[in-house]
This record gives sequence, C-alpha cells and structure tokens, in this order.
Amino acid sequence: MKVEQIRGKIQKIIRNSFFRGGNFVTYIEAKEIIKQNADAILLDVRSIQEYKEYHLDGAMCICLYDLECNVEKQIKNKNQIIIVYCQTGARSKKAINILQKLGYTNLYNLDGGIDNI
Repeated sequence: MKVEQIRGKIQKIIRNSFFRGGNFVTYIEAKEIIKQNADAILLDVRSIQEYKEYHLDGAMCICLYDLECNVEKQIKNKNQIIIVYCQTGARSKKAINILQKLGYTNLYNLDGGIDNI
C-alpha cells in the first residue's frame, strides 16, 4: 500500500471520529469487547417497550429518561466498561453524555444503534 493511501485512510479515520465524537464501536467490536471483558455491560437506553420487543442478548435496560436517576443504583462501578446502544445512536449519544457527567469513564457507543446491525 502506498504512503499516500495510508495517509488518506488515517485522515479519514481521524475525520470520522472527530465528527462522530466519543468512543464509537461497531457491533463486531462490541461483541469482542464483551468477549474479552466478562464484566462489561451492554446498556439499552430505549424504552422498556422497545426493549421487550427486541434487545441484544445480555443487555440491561435503563431508558434514557430514567438514566440519571437510576444508573448509579444499578451500575455501581464507574470504571466498568459500558457499551450503550439505542435504535439509531441518537439516544445513546445523549446517554453517554449523562454517564460522563455522573463520572462513568469506560463508555462506548454502538455506532448507528441496533438499526445498523
């Protein structure tokens, strides 16, 4: 591979991560993180009804609108790996911001939500 091609790919990755913001992971990357870290949490921030209709295996649900009040009761370790998802990625991005304000540090956002799987 030519140096120019490599430079272009690196610039594209940097540009994408800048505009997306945060630690986005693909579904495949999320599965690998969970496989390598048994205590990692998969957090669904959609409504309870959406969760009941369909959710990823092993996910827990704390809907976005209850997150700030309930997350510290359910996830006590603020350094634990948490992979957050919703339908499209919009609510999970808001959830990441809330979790950061509450002091959670190891946060990942499932890129594009479950619609992207």
